[in-house]
Amino acid sequence: MTSGALFAAVFLACLVEAVEALTIVLAAGTSRDWRSALQGTGAALLVLAAIVGALGPAISAIPLGGLRLVVGAVLLIFGLQWLRKAILRASGLKALHDEDEAYRTEVAQARAAAVEGRGAVRDWYAFTLSFKGVLLEGLEVAFIVVTFGSNQHDVGLAAVAALAAIVVVAGTGIAIRAPLARVPENAMKFLVGVLLTGFGAFWSAEGAHAHWPGDDTALLWLVPAIGAFALAMVGLLRRNRQPVAA
Repeated sequence: MTSGALFAAVFLACLVEAVEALTIVLAAGTSRDWRSALQGTGAALLVLAAIVGALGPAISAIPLGGLRLVVGAVLLIFGLQWLRKAILRASGLKALHDEDEAYRTEVAQARAAAVEGRGAVRDWYAFTLSFKGVLLEGLEVAFIVVTFGSNQHDVGLAAVAALAAIVVVAGTGIAIRAPLARVPENAMKFLVGVLLTGFGAFWSAEGAHAHWPGDDTALLWLVPAIGAFALAMVGLLRRNRQPVAA
């Protein structure tokens, strides 16, 4: 994988997670207390930085073959979960993800909660809501950074791509003070699901000592093939319209 491909894959995957985290922080800040929401966000970012700092060197120490087998298998499972949900959404068998609706739900729950301060935190609910949201979405970002970066021996570039995605989303959110409902998140999740599935299949097979024709260039046909199969599944499910468990 080239440096450009690594950056693009990590950036897109992290962009989706950053949008969801932003929605939660905005809900906590606008409906409760901005200072407490930002304190929770900062605390979560510190925890995530420690996790990435600890896991990066540890994973890099694993032999490349074993690393690709383990990372590829986990990434394949992760990607297939994303892709399955994306196919169901695109075929109309699962509701599309709506950031506006998610924002309204979080705001309603936040306004109904009692106000309670703890120490330097004026609103504990706003703090914990932001902390949990950023930490959970951030853990997925950390997973993507560490797995992609370690496998390509360039955790630094993967981290820069993730940081760029976060800065873009955070900057836009600060500017408009609203959830990024216009971001084509459902389409992005479909694309990211295809990418993660493709890279997962490629790396896990390499880790098992299988040989791909053309080595890394095999990704140029493997990823599009997975995308074409996913689109074919969308068409098939749309025609049949059979109930599928979410």
